[in-house]
Formats: sequence, structure tokens, C-alpha cells
Amino acid sequence: MNVLQSVRDFAKSLIPARFRRDIVTIPVVRLAGPIGMPGGFGASLSIGNVATRLEAAFSIARAPAVAIIVNSPGGSPVQARLIYERIRALADEEDKKVLVFIEDAGASGGYMIACAGDEIIADPSSIVGSIGVVSASFGFVGLLDRLGVERRVHTAGENKAILDPFRPERPEDIAHLHQLQKEVHETFIDMVRERRGSRLKHDEDLFTGLFWTGKRGLELGLVDRLGDLRGTLRERYGETVRIRLIGEPRGLTIRRGGSDGVRLPAGLAAEALATLEARALWARYGL
Repeated sequence: MNVLQSVRDFAKSLIPARFRRDIVTIPVVRLAGPIGMPGGFGASLSIGNVATRLEAAFSIARAPAVAIIVNSPGGSPVQARLIYERIRALADEEDKKVLVFIEDAGASGGYMIACAGDEIIADPSSIVGSIGVVSASFGFVGLLDRLGVERRVHTAGENKAILDPFRPERPEDIAHLHQLQKEVHETFIDMVRERRGSRLKHDEDLFTGLFWTGKRGLELGLVDRLGDLRGTLRERYGETVRIRLIGEPRGLTIRRGGSDGVRLPAGLAAEALATLEARALWARYGL
């Protein structure tokens, strides 16, 4: 009997894991970086560069779930929502459970994406929440005068140059911006309430833009449990579970700054600014 079992085990070992029914394979998609930020030297998340990976993950046969690693300080609410919607649509189409694992941060738009999960698992020290909207810019009023530069702006429409950084702020411009932020914030809140439901605890600071550790997020109902990807999947699907990372598609790299691939100074400056903006997003959460 022992010999027969050994033969069976040896025969199983010759079968590729993807064809063995006794081994569960869980596809993993890693979504890391600021969301929808142009340029920069680091990664940026958008529906355009994650859709292929998501579709590949959800198309894997016999996988009972898809795991998504989120590590993002936020960014574009539009791109965050598009990624969220794509995850939910694929989960419904393929009838698969979605497990989201938050690493350093699932904050602001990063948390919006995390809400696509049927379960959210975070490290105790992860940063979660920041359910709010922020707009940041610089004011350069008087700078051009000191430099001896005359700026010329011509518009068709009295509000076309609203919030121009080279003009003093106008109360009516700020009021309009606040109204836009309020509408985006309400959409964000509705998404969180819809997905988290009764798991959310009543706390007056929940939707004020504050953020918390994963440990406190568990108490507030923002996450479902504390843990890590490998440990959680082994606990749920057994020690033989296979983790299959769905990587970014390989293709041509598009260089900026001309056909010869040399970056021009203006391009370098734009990328440097985008990198600083991304760095500022992370720094907001002490990361």
C-alpha cells in the first residue's frame, strides 16, 4: 500500500501544478504607487496600465480567488474609481472572491481601490483610511514682476483662468473648488459605506480625511483582519497553495525627449516635479 501511494505521489509530482486539482493556485496582482500621476521616475497606477494584469488574474481557471496587493498613498480619484470598478466587474463576471492585502499604505485613493475587496487584510502598522479629498498647488503672485517677466493670458469665458497660480486667489474660485471637492468626497463616502456596510463602526472622524494604522483600522471596520498574504493564503487554502504573481506585460519602452531617447532638460524638470509630488504624497503619511 505504501509503495502504491509512493507511485501515486510520484505521478502527481510530474503533473504541472496548474493541472492538479489538489493544489490551489491564487493569482496575485500588485498595485503599488501613486494613482494617475503624470511622468515621474516611479510607477504610477491607472486603469490603462493595470487592466491587462487584472484580466489575466481573473481568467485563471479553477482559482477560487484573486489576491490584490495595494500599496498606494492615493492620487487621482477618477483612476482609483476606474480600477475599483474594473476589479468588481471582473469578480462578478468570473464569480471569484477578491482578497485585498494592504502593505505600507492603502490611503485615500489607495483605500478606494482596497474597497473592491470582499475582504481587506492589513499589516498592523499599515496606514489605512484618509477618506477625504485634497487639492494642492503653489501661488506665484508677484514672482513674475520681480523677475521682470510679463505674463499674457487671453481667455474666452470669464472663469477659464480660474485658480491661476500667478493671480491672487478669489473667494468665488475657492468656493467653486470646495464644491467640487465636496461632490468627490460624497462619492468616496458612498463607496465606502456600500462596500463596508455594517462592518463600519460609528466614529465622527471616519470620513474627515484622518488615517490610522491597520490595527486601529480593524477596530473601525476599515479592514477585516490583520495579517500578510502568504500566511493568510496558507491558512485558508492549505500549505500547498501556489501564489502566482501576475507581472506587468512586457513590451516596447517608450522613451521621452525625442526619437533618440535623450531626455531634454524640460522633460527632466517635469519628471523631477512629478517625482517630488509623488514623494509628497507618501510623506503625508510619514512614509
